[in-house]
Amino acid sequence: MAPPNSPAAPASQGRPGRSNLVTRILSALVLIPVVAVAIWAGRPWFDALVILFAGLMAWEWARIAGRRRNPADPTPAARLTVSDWALPGLVLAALVVIILLAERAPPPLPIGLPAWGLIAIASVLATIVALPAHRIRAVWFGLGILYVSVPALALLWLRDDPVTGLGIETLVWILALVIFTDTGAYAAGRSIGGPKLAPRISPNKTWAGLFGGVAAAALVGLLMALWLDGPSIWKLMILSGGLAVIEQMGDLFESAFKRRFGVKDSSHIIPGHGGVLDRVDGLLTVSVAVAALDYFGKGSVLSWL
Repeated sequence: MAPPNSPAAPASQGRPGRSNLVTRILSALVLIPVVAVAIWAGRPWFDALVILFAGLMAWEWARIAGRRRNPADPTPAARLTVSDWALPGLVLAALVVIILLAERAPPPLPIGLPAWGLIAIASVLATIVALPAHRIRAVWFGLGILYVSVPALALLWLRDDPVTGLGIETLVWILALVIFTDTGAYAAGRSIGGPKLAPRISPNKTWAGLFGGVAAAALVGLLMALWLDGPSIWKLMILSGGLAVIEQMGDLFESAFKRRFGVKDSSHIIPGHGGVLDRVDGLLTVSVAVAALDYFGKGSVLSWL
């Protein structure tokens, strides 16, 4: 979820102009209340929002993976051939939506497979559909099922939290952590600069930006602990800082994926922001990490930390 000219963005991307900044702000002013209301409302509104975003992310993933590199083309990547990604993209989006609906629909739904079984079958189907046009690269389409559906299921599961009832608080913490991490990384990277973190993947991303993101996330942990008056302040600050590293790893993974196929933005669905994947790359990894902590800790990490 890095800003376009943040340390996590491709080097080819320039500084946004005034009009683009206004567009970004307006888009955020629309999206943030929608997400906040959906989190507060829970089912079925939060489910619908997650499923919608997951379908869009699957489509964006296929759009990127469908690009073909042309050795004779001096640009980073050849032009996008619609036929290479349109059908796999629709299949990918449909399979992800089916997985989520199958998990969230009220019983009795005539699908008795667990989530991991549905994901495995969907990954194989997505790979088979992409195989004729992409050969060995078709495996990227199967990977897209895993990349999108697992975090989406994690977010839905975290919102429910039937054990401790802290679903809303957990999601507020996660979203604030991701936003503050990106903002802190952007501010520190721009103002301090210094050695590059991963120059081959994201040339503008610096170690200073990483530490700035960790510090900003630790601040979120402090504020969350004070708000809930339950979790250990220092433990939640340390955990939040660690999750900031995981958030940046998710950012780097998506940057590496786009760079592999010569793509700057996953799409242009969100005015001024690019695509959904561009905005939630860090959220995907953090949600899975927190869901794992909740699962093995028998309840929200905010209740036992």
